[in-house]
Amino acid sequence: MDETRPRILIFAGKVTQDYPVAQELGQSFQVDVFDDMEKAMAALRTHSYHAVFADVGDFLPLERALVGEKSSLVLNTIGEGVCIVDPDGRTTWSNRKMRSFSPEVNDHVRQVCAQALSVFSTQTGPITDVSYPRSKKYTFQVEDYYFEMICSPVVTDTGKVQQVVAVVWDATSGRRLQGKIDAIDSAGRELSRIETEAVAKLSPSERLRLLEEKIIKYSKKLMRFDHFAVRLLDKRSSKLEVVIAEGLPSEALEIDLYAQPEGNGICGYVAATGRSYICHDTEKDPRYVLGLRHCKSSLTVPLKLFDKVVGVYNIESESVGAFNEDDRQFAEIFGRYVGMALNILDLLVTERCATSGQITESVVQEMAQPMADIVTEARTLMEEYIGDDTMRGRLNRIVEHVETIRDSVKHVAAGPNIVLGAKEHAPVGHDPLLKGKRVLVADDEPNIRKSISEILVKSGCVVEVCKDGYESCTLLEQDPFDLVISDIKMPYRNGYEVFAAARRQRDEMPVILMTGFGYDPHHSIVRASQDGLSSVMFKPFKVDQLLEEVHKALGVASVNPADQPEQSEQSDKTSKSNPA
Repeated sequence: MDETRPRILIFAGKVTQDYPVAQELGQSFQVDVFDDMEKAMAALRTHSYHAVFADVGDFLPLERALVGEKSSLVLNTIGEGVCIVDPDGRTTWSNRKMRSFSPEVNDHVRQVCAQALSVFSTQTGPITDVSYPRSKKYTFQVEDYYFEMICSPVVTDTGKVQQVVAVVWDATSGRRLQGKIDAIDSAGRELSRIETEAVAKLSPSERLRLLEEKIIKYSKKLMRFDHFAVRLLDKRSSKLEVVIAEGLPSEALEIDLYAQPEGNGICGYVAATGRSYICHDTEKDPRYVLGLRHCKSSLTVPLKLFDKVVGVYNIESESVGAFNEDDRQFAEIFGRYVGMALNILDLLVTERCATSGQITESVVQEMAQPMADIVTEARTLMEEYIGDDTMRGRLNRIVEHVETIRDSVKHVAAGPNIVLGAKEHAPVGHDPLLKGKRVLVADDEPNIRKSISEILVKSGCVVEVCKDGYESCTLLEQDPFDLVISDIKMPYRNGYEVFAAARRQRDEMPVILMTGFGYDPHHSIVRASQDGLSSVMFKPFKVDQLLEEVHKALGVASVNPADQPEQSEQSDKTSKSNPA
């Protein structure tokens, strides 16, 4: 048979019996002759024909069968369930997808269709194009699955609704997706909400700790992420500083990464480009650097604030291909809230710093005249009580108290660059519990270095001072120390880096961090607190507070200097001090 010739199907009938139609057409076409409707339909499903010949009486049933066949094929191919329900609530026809649903789902569909039929049947009068009942959408739930369906009426020529056609689909995935997005949105708003009364009572470190706990909680319980890290971008150096981490080894967190598209791992690429990155297989991805032990895949999204990258949120998994586009979308939404929350805390810290300075200045101005008036009045009275030494002594003490208040206000007004009461501190002798303790003091402010050093030396400590972070880290690599007291914000290295250097020298070395008005640009407090930071002191602080924190950090009880035995001058000479 010549397959290149057009193909024709002939359905045998009276015409083909009376006339040799097949022979005539067979000279120019490929001809298939059938006298059975089912065989003819099977051939039409199997082959493509250019024409169909049949008696007029046979053609209409053939056409109807063909249309019904095609319609059934279409209805059985689509992904939604389709069914027809009669007024008695019985399913008169359903497609393959509808039949694949559980009996419980089919029961719900029939019940909803019966309800819809009742609504459609309330239509009074003849149904026209204008008054034709509109389709109605319904939703229902079977166990943990959600379904949506549209019911449409089947209207007879007389205008009566006799059946309902329903289209049903499983909406569980969409519902769960929207539910998770809503949950992330709710968690994000909780993350960013700063409750004035509650937060006002917290120190900056406590605020950061609260935020850290929330981020970890929502990351694990809501996002289902167990191994992750939040890195913030230092705008000056472009370095990505680890501020929060969970389930990642310390060696992975100590790697220096910068916001650069090449040579700085996936985190550097994401921070530089602002684009999320799914690493499906770490062994095949050249951008991946050290992270979770046995890590097989990762997801990294940028933390954005007003479309500017402020950091990255990196999640890792021990399974290959653990993350998909839904995870990326969820992480990006959550990441925006994380960036917003961290920024709010930074704003609060900045506001605290500015507000404290403004309040101090206002207090100084407001107190100046009243204190001057008190001194003037006291001295005038002293002149009137010449000869009354008792009264003059009382008035003189008032003047001395006012001068003390003036000095204290001046110290506070000087900001965080001094230690309150340092000049007046004069211990009777060395503290036997601090004698010989080697202490490293690091601060880029000379007054702080000198004041802390002098106080500790007077208490019997051996003190080394450093003017920046690099010098501190270098000294920690060379000499052993019993305690480190370091400012958070210094050139070349920040407080956390000094803390990390101290812990590399000795796992349990106590470290006290200092900050002015709670300013913590690198979130050193949160990072160090995770690893056992001894305490945080907010400048300006008092001498007594300094000594108390030193005692706590060294694990010794505080001692009243008045109760200590006097030490010889030779003991003072053996102390070492290098104030800068």
